[in-house]
Amino acid sequence: MRVPFYDIKAQYDELQTEMDRVVHEVISGGAYIMGPHHKAFEEECAALHNVKHAIAVNSGTDALRIIMDAIGIGAGDEVITTAFTFVASTETIVQTGATPVFVDIDPETYCIDPAKIEAAITPKTKAIMPIHLFGQLSDVKAIKAIADRHNLQIIEDAAQAFGCHHDGTFAGNWGIAAGFSFYVTKNLGACGDGGMIVTNDDEVAANCKSLRIHGMGRERYYYDHVGYTSRLSELNAAYMRTKLPVLDTWNDRRAKFAQIYIDTLQGSNVKLPIVSSGNNTTWHQFSIQVDNRDALQAHLKEQGIDSMIYYPVPLHFHEPYAKYGQGKGSLPVTEEVTDKILNLPIHPHLTEEQVKYAAETIKSFVG
Repeated sequence: MRVPFYDIKAQYDELQTEMDRVVHEVISGGAYIMGPHHKAFEEECAALHNVKHAIAVNSGTDALRIIMDAIGIGAGDEVITTAFTFVASTETIVQTGATPVFVDIDPETYCIDPAKIEAAITPKTKAIMPIHLFGQLSDVKAIKAIADRHNLQIIEDAAQAFGCHHDGTFAGNWGIAAGFSFYVTKNLGACGDGGMIVTNDDEVAANCKSLRIHGMGRERYYYDHVGYTSRLSELNAAYMRTKLPVLDTWNDRRAKFAQIYIDTLQGSNVKLPIVSSGNNTTWHQFSIQVDNRDALQAHLKEQGIDSMIYYPVPLHFHEPYAKYGQGKGSLPVTEEVTDKILNLPIHPHLTEEQVKYAAETIKSFVG
C-alpha cells in the first residue's frame, strides 16, 4: 500500500468547482494585487484568531522579518529562540542585524523550554521568539510571565500554528505580533508561498502595512520606512478562502488519524507526541521518536510509506549559524531529538486504512 506524506492535489480535487470559480473570477476581473479577496481573507483570519489586525504578506518568513522591523529590532539586540525549527526563525533575526540566542527545548512538546529562558536574558535581550511547533502553542503563559517581568517583547513564530489556541486564546494574542506561513504543505496552504501577520497593536499594524509595500505611508509614493515587496497575491487569497470553510473538517481528519497512530503504537518502543494541557493541536505534524530512526525510515520506504525528518540537524550546527551557538552538547535535548525524531503522514486526504497500515508497520518493526 502507498502512503504519501503529502497529497496537495487531493485538496484541489475536493474543492475543484469552487477553486476554479474563484480563480476565473480573479483573472477575468483584473484585480490581481490587494483586491477584494485579499481584504476579505485578512478580515476572516483576524476574526478566526480574535485579533484586531491581520496583514497578508508574501511568506511566513517575510511575516517574521517585517514584525521585527516594525518593532525596531536590529543591530545590538538579542532575541531568545530555539535551534529546533525551520531556518526562517533564526534567518530573519540575523537579517535584522540582531543576534539569536539559542536555548533548549521541552522534551515533550519540542517547543522552547521556559525554564531555560531567564538564564539567557542579558541587558541586550529585546524579545523572545517562541516557535509554536507542529500544530500547538508553546508554554505561552510561562513565556508571557517571563517577558512581562523583564519588559521584553514576544514575537510568536506561528508558522505551523494557524487555528491554534491555549485555553481559548489564539496565537497572535500572546505577544506583540505573530507570523503565520501558508506554504503549500501547511494545514492552510497557498498555491505557492503566502504569509500573515496578526497583531492587536495599532502602531505595529500600521508599520507592517507600510513595510510590506516598500515602506509606503498613507499617501501613495510617499515613504516612511525602508520596506519590502511582500504582498499576498489576489489569486492566493481567493484560493485560500475556498479552504477556510473546510479547514476544521480537515483538521478533524488529522486528529482522527493521530488517534489511530496513538492507539496502535501505545506501549510500543516509540515515544509518542504530547499535547500540553490547555492546548488544542491541529496536528500539523505527527512526530514520534525511536532509537533506530534511520533503520525504521528505510523500512517504511520499502513498504511504500513516506516519512520525513523535521529537523535532522539543529540550527546551531549549520555553518551560517554555528557562531551563535555553544557547540555540540550545548543543547542536549535538541540534539537528542534530532537524532530520534520521525514525522509520519497525517494529511487530511489519507484513508483510515492507510494510517492503520503505517502504524502497524511501525509497530511490527520496533516491537
